[in-house]
Amino acid sequence: MNAIPVAVADRFLGLLALIALVATLAAVGMLVTRRVPSWAPRAALPAAATIAVVTTLGSLYYSEVAGYPPCVLCWYQRIAIYPQVVILGVAAWRRDTRVWMTSVPLAAIGVAVSAWHVAVERNLALAGPCDPDNPCAIRWVEEFGFLTIPTMALIAGLAIVALTLLARRTADVRAAGTDRPSERTPA
Repeated sequence: MNAIPVAVADRFLGLLALIALVATLAAVGMLVTRRVPSWAPRAALPAAATIAVVTTLGSLYYSEVAGYPPCVLCWYQRIAIYPQVVILGVAAWRRDTRVWMTSVPLAAIGVAVSAWHVAVERNLALAGPCDPDNPCAIRWVEEFGFLTIPTMALIAGLAIVALTLLARRTADVRAAGTDRPSERTPA
């Protein structure tokens, strides 16, 4: 069996991270402006679940196929993202918009660890908890000049938070008694 070349995986996962970043910005924009198209909340949970699956598979590819050993901070990021596959997968299947109460805190922990990991990558003086034999500051990937593995994990976590909160809007719309958020009366 031939493995996918690392350079191809780097580019592919980098492109997916950029798409997730655009989805995050769009979701945040919709939430802030309260202009949420009726299709967006319904698409948000499947999109968040897909991001969790791709992030999990990408991290496993990097450690098991490419041979990049996960550092201490990578392990903590994985702890926050791996359960999201099941949590968001089940929620998307059941259309359970209340999943935000479980998913958002877990993703927020991953976002915090990822943000710290990005800071460590950029400032080696911050690398206190990292193993000297497997330092957290190694940049195994640097796609498009800024997308490292921790940066992609940060984007994935932010996307999961934003999309899960966007899915919550479905429940808000149903409670208001209309299928279109634009017809709701302001709170």
